[in-house]
Amino acid sequence: MLVLFGLNADQFFNATFRRPPSSNTGTLEKLIVSEGSVSMDLNLDRLNGLAGNKTTTLNFAAERNSFFTIMVYNGELRGPIPSSMRLISGSGSDAPGKLGLSYRDLVVESRPWGGDHELAICDAKSGFVFFNIEGQSYDYASTSRTFGVQNGRLLISKEYAKELGRPKDEGAIAGQISITALMRPIEVTEIADGAVKSDVLPAMASPENGSVPGPDVVVGDLSGLAQFGALSPDGTQVGLAVGTDSCNFGTVDLHWIANPVNDHPVIPQNLYRMSGGAANDERFEQIGQSNAKHAFQALTENICGLGCNGVGGSNLGSGCSDPYSAALNSGQGISGCSNCLGSRAWINPFTGAFPRNDVADSNQRNNNHTGHTHTGPSHRILTEISDLSTSSNLGATYYAEGQYVTPHEYVWCQANPTQCNMNNNVSYRRYNVAGTTSPFTFSAAAATVRQKSAINAWTGATLVDFRPDNVNDGIGTIGYKVTNPSAGVWHYEYAVYNQNLDRGIQSFSVPLPDGITPSNIGFHAPPQHPGWTADGTVGDAGYSSLAWAQTLSNGALTWNSETFAQNPNSNAIRWGTLYNFRFDSNRPPRTVNATLGFFKTGSPITVQVQAPSALSATVSGRVTTSGWRGVGYAKVVITDGNVTQTVYTNSFGFFTFSNLPTGANYTISVSKKRYTFSPQQMALNDNIANVTFINGQ
Repeated sequence: MLVLFGLNADQFFNATFRRPPSSNTGTLEKLIVSEGSVSMDLNLDRLNGLAGNKTTTLNFAAERNSFFTIMVYNGELRGPIPSSMRLISGSGSDAPGKLGLSYRDLVVESRPWGGDHELAICDAKSGFVFFNIEGQSYDYASTSRTFGVQNGRLLISKEYAKELGRPKDEGAIAGQISITALMRPIEVTEIADGAVKSDVLPAMASPENGSVPGPDVVVGDLSGLAQFGALSPDGTQVGLAVGTDSCNFGTVDLHWIANPVNDHPVIPQNLYRMSGGAANDERFEQIGQSNAKHAFQALTENICGLGCNGVGGSNLGSGCSDPYSAALNSGQGISGCSNCLGSRAWINPFTGAFPRNDVADSNQRNNNHTGHTHTGPSHRILTEISDLSTSSNLGATYYAEGQYVTPHEYVWCQANPTQCNMNNNVSYRRYNVAGTTSPFTFSAAAATVRQKSAINAWTGATLVDFRPDNVNDGIGTIGYKVTNPSAGVWHYEYAVYNQNLDRGIQSFSVPLPDGITPSNIGFHAPPQHPGWTADGTVGDAGYSSLAWAQTLSNGALTWNSETFAQNPNSNAIRWGTLYNFRFDSNRPPRTVNATLGFFKTGSPITVQVQAPSALSATVSGRVTTSGWRGVGYAKVVITDGNVTQTVYTNSFGFFTFSNLPTGANYTISVSKKRYTFSPQQMALNDNIANVTFINGQ
């Protein structure tokens, strides 16, 4: 039997759990399969390269006492760890290729963390992977110790597709798998008021294995992006989730005290798409967002290679890592995390503050799911099918993003002002998308980029960070890119990203010179989750999806949502979201100051971007001797080969050219008897002052 349960996995779950004085008694169980059954519904026509839907059901018994291992804390499923379960069949199979030959040697394998898929079907002897599994939901009944896997999609692996002679079938859906297993514990760790009551592996020698002063949680890795659940009721949206591995880079153990206590991280997930233009990098848009996962039960892995100090439970130890699979981050329907994705509306993203989940008024709790019905996309990364379909988005690239927001970092920062780590908690990873309709499949296309928001993946864009209040609020980023898709046409694309600003953003304004009329004015925002009872929005109505209004007046093009006074649930740019603004112009770019207006509080600020240049501009300067005395009545000529102007300096050597057409390269020359001046060249897109000519230079 193939067993992938090694020393690192043991250390992962057996390390010391230290809790603060307020912690509750806990029981951590490691369980393996006592007995069980596995059912696979396979599309034989798909496996044989045919267009039909001939299916067969393969039934297996799970080998008794298989070391397919799950972790359970206080009766709630924490998830499977790398391990495997052999499948026993009393009959043969007509499956094609190696699958038919390996039919009696198959295992269900829980894969190592960080890969694209959590589960796979493999050959126990050779390790050959036949199917990767995605989209599965887990359930666990603590009273009967019954573990289940439901609705897992079987995707043809790269090696099996090659073996079948159809490499393009990699990732194709070949069927579904379900597992039911009776589990038995092989190790139980009792924790009471911070004291471990069973044998555990000792902590590492150093109590501080991180290197950043203070607590500092970072998304160390993203993995396993997948679709979960059914379509939205109208059939246009799907729900996705991505696995997140958190790492404490800090020297201080980070609080991880689960609900109902409000001293743990919350974890939103986002999805972005880069597309448009000749190179499919013209624009960068957010196309999906999830609610916020409430963290619970920190583990003690060493995923980031920092050297975990062994502290877990209600603290994430210095240097330690805590992995959440995509299935666990998908929330609803997952035992142990059936309702652990709550509304972002309760959360201050800078301070990490949110209400407890046991306050007397249940409508003020951070994660109350009573009074509403879950659909497939509920609380997950809500995404339009049209934004994923490969037929509608040829050449587009996709990026999943994870973020951790925690109150402990802010509290520590207030007491230790030089140890503030609230702004580095976002990471992203590029993914490939396969499919023209639901269900979609995903595969990682690059490594995780740590401590960077996904907007950093926008090829060729200029990014400008802004922070309206260095003490009391977070940060954001404006990205902009100007392209020249055809002669005489410039496309202006802006993306405004709010990482952790509680105040939100309500308006965006770009100055335009007189006589400039933009065309193809556009706006884009990600879909909003519908409201539900106790979701933290006013009237439980959810956030508006109303497109921003646009106006061209007073020398500026402005987009704006409703104000806070008009609608507290307005479609403002709230934390963890990115909105887009765009237009075309017949004028080339110049550097200007765009204006951002805020939603809840704070005066507007300006941020440097590029926008269309004026139709005409002024050039001014001075002609001097080498001793900086003005040279009067010198002849000054400016020309671009088509337009030529001539002026003479005044008695102090100053000159001015007016009403020069912009968007051209000009040469300025100066002449006067007994003086020598070198010509100067310049591109004219805006007014230019202080052009200086010095005799002999």
